[in-house]
Amino acid sequence: RGRVTLETDGQLRTGRDVMIAALLGAERFGFATAPLIAMGCIMMRKCHLNTCPVGIATQDPVLRKKFEGMPEHVVNYLMLVAEEVRVLMAKMGFRTMDDVIGSTEALRVDPSLSGSVLNLTPILAPAHQLPDAGKIGKVERRKFYGQEHFMILQPLKDRVLLQDFKRTFRFGDAAYGEHRVSNLDRTVGTLLSHELYKRWGNSLPPGSC
Repeated sequence: RGRVTLETDGQLRTGRDVMIAALLGAERFGFATAPLIAMGCIMMRKCHLNTCPVGIATQDPVLRKKFEGMPEHVVNYLMLVAEEVRVLMAKMGFRTMDDVIGSTEALRVDPSLSGSVLNLTPILAPAHQLPDAGKIGKVERRKFYGQEHFMILQPLKDRVLLQDFKRTFRFGDAAYGEHRVSNLDRTVGTLLSHELYKRWGNSLPPGSC
């Protein structure tokens, strides 16, 4: 747990939602619907039809003129969310978000759910009380350590391809390379296509690469 960052999303709209997610262990929070509404979305459910009446999810120039949203609207909304989080933290006695993350002991089950078939005890159990606590690494509630990805990224097949076609990018000389690719090489050609576009943009005729 101490080496990964957990992100949660889905119906996060208020500071209370953020606090609950943080107490359950989240370190990042994804907002979608609420910022869209702050920009003027009226939830017509037509995003895929290119007919958004407020000009958000459309490429129609006539409809796009109706868009009245501003970045400040989203900023203001998120500032209000952050202010509510600060108020709740103060009420609960937390000084920083690092103290909040994973503090499930601060959560309580709604008494009205006492007779429900839902058993929330495993979710609310502190990390050190879980059955497999400490079996792999230390018992941690949040991320403490960064990860060094150099040894993973360095041997990427694309880096080998860039070396093979170095003269092509520099002088435009034709080159040929042959490499064995396995299902571990999931992004072959990504860096190569990026360099091609940087060098020639859209000027290359079809079939020239």
